[in-house]
Amino acid sequence: MAKRGKKYQQVAELIDRDMEYSIEEAVDLVRKTGTASFNESVDLDLRLGVDPRHADQMVRGTVSLPHGTGKSVRILALVNEAKEEEAKEAGADYVGLDEYIEKIEGGWADIDIIIATPDVMGKIGRLGRQLGPRGLMPNPKSGTVTMDIGNTVKEFKAGKIDFRVDKTGILHTSIGKVDFEAEALRDNVKSFLQTVLKLRPASAKGIYIRSAFLSTTMGPSIPISRSSITSI
Repeated sequence: MAKRGKKYQQVAELIDRDMEYSIEEAVDLVRKTGTASFNESVDLDLRLGVDPRHADQMVRGTVSLPHGTGKSVRILALVNEAKEEEAKEAGADYVGLDEYIEKIEGGWADIDIIIATPDVMGKIGRLGRQLGPRGLMPNPKSGTVTMDIGNTVKEFKAGKIDFRVDKTGILHTSIGKVDFEAEALRDNVKSFLQTVLKLRPASAKGIYIRSAFLSTTMGPSIPISRSSITSI
């Protein structure tokens, strides 16, 4: 096991490993555990009682965090000429179609989100091998395939995020930055959890959210109590 640095060990001592914390307590603690020289992200990790190998137990959705993520999101809008101006005015960083398809096929990946209109999906389909593994393939379920390009670009710029449980049943997302006010982080955590709770598959049996942890990019994990989650 890799040896932890002195700063990490110091902040780790703030966390009682024999207890689970309320959302409010966890947020207060996580703001004290950032040790890096940069403004660390605050991450939320959930272990769900689902088996994503079964399509009816796949947990996937979007949520607009009330206070955003604190990150600058680079958006590519893959659209025909009729929608280009709308995408540009809404703030998309890159707008076009054929030229960007070629760039992606050549290995370009300087983007965080791709939004497309339904009428161009036939052309984009061949990018599945490049975009799928990186979670960038536009999908109606994630809200990234739409004719309402303008509003969708604005929503993702403002803090809308797409999430999807991985094959082991873990759901990971960033819900803000260490320098956020405690109230802003609490609001973001609760909004995300409320959305995940609403997406519980009917076929999922037993405990749905089995464990939850809050942490900074480089900091120790802080366990959140299930009772705190189910009471939001």
